[in-house]
Amino acid sequence: MRKLRIFEHISLDGVIQASADENNFPYSDWSAPYRTPAGREMLLARYGEKFDLLLGRRTYDGFSSFWPKAPSSPMADRLNAAKKYVVTHRPESLEWGPFEAVGPNIVENIRRIKSLDVKGSDGPDLLLMGSSTLTSTVLEHGLADEVVLLVDPVLLGTGKRLFAEGTPARAFELASTTATATGIVVNSYKPVGPLKNQTTKNQ
Repeated sequence: MRKLRIFEHISLDGVIQASADENNFPYSDWSAPYRTPAGREMLLARYGEKFDLLLGRRTYDGFSSFWPKAPSSPMADRLNAAKKYVVTHRPESLEWGPFEAVGPNIVENIRRIKSLDVKGSDGPDLLLMGSSTLTSTVLEHGLADEVVLLVDPVLLGTGKRLFAEGTPARAFELASTTATATGIVVNSYKPVGPLKNQTTKNQ
């Protein structure tokens, strides 16, 4: 079974929103000043040579408005070649391919997609970027194998946060951490199960 890995740029106060297109968010593309060629190479190495994408519709639309027109580069070429599994109510309007619409039973369909193999072997990793709602669903149902947070040295004070209110408590272990020259700290976490604290110990 292939792995599902979550990648998110995140502020110190947990914001992942980067688009000014909704909710009058005032800080479009706030991570740009901290991105560097060396950081991009490090991120590409973590992505791997081949991968597929799991995207919410808003993230898919944002990516599809840019990457198909971007000049050829390792990042653009890999994103354009990846199969995009898109959670959407409007599958007929998908254009940036290769793609497959994720059906209404999101959890079961993600399990199915994770179990797909290619020529008898595990398929490429499935990378989730963007959607806070989809991220919360994936974590709630234990579908994520790794969470990679690129923590930028900024406080935003407003915007959509990675984990929605009501996301079930979970415990993680730190698998690795690396800092870039501009202050982005890249932390990789492995889920280890439900949160265990003093309350749960006493039950």
